[in-house]
Amino acid sequence: MKTLIQSIRLTLVLTVLLCIAYPIIIAFAGKLSKGKGDGETITVNGKVVGYAALGQKFDKPQYFWSRPSAVGYNAAGSAGSNKGPSNPDYLKDVSNRIDTLLKYHPYLKRSEIPADMVTASGSGLDPDISPAAAQIQVKRVAQYRKLDEQKVAALVANHTEKPMVGPAKVNVLKLNVALDKLK
Repeated sequence: MKTLIQSIRLTLVLTVLLCIAYPIIIAFAGKLSKGKGDGETITVNGKVVGYAALGQKFDKPQYFWSRPSAVGYNAAGSAGSNKGPSNPDYLKDVSNRIDTLLKYHPYLKRSEIPADMVTASGSGLDPDISPAAAQIQVKRVAQYRKLDEQKVAALVANHTEKPMVGPAKVNVLKLNVALDKLK
């Protein structure tokens, strides 16, 4: 009987903490964040063009390309491919992505292609690429837009985020919005 009463007490305490207090604290913290808990939206001319934390498909040659997505950039179906590195379908997908990159970047060698340009992230919605992945695209983007490569490279450098923890990254949506503003 003593154990039953302790179990009921513990259940009530944990219910209050985890089902009431924790969600209230998280909601309050979210309201203090940049997007007020709704996510950081990116707007152009007053129109929302996307969320900073969700990857989008960019495949036109005049834009920086995003990391591949295993779910077609569908936020409702966030997931990885669940295919291992020895899976023939996975290897074919990666090989096709490499071929596409080399088609649009003939100045590259296979060994110079960053892994994040040919492999999908665990969520399938990664909004960021590595600075190396952005740098290999500078020449293509500059050529298609008839811009100076140094100007485009400087734009990439200005949009490279260096968090306190983790590797440097470049948000593709933010970079492409800034690219559209370049003249």
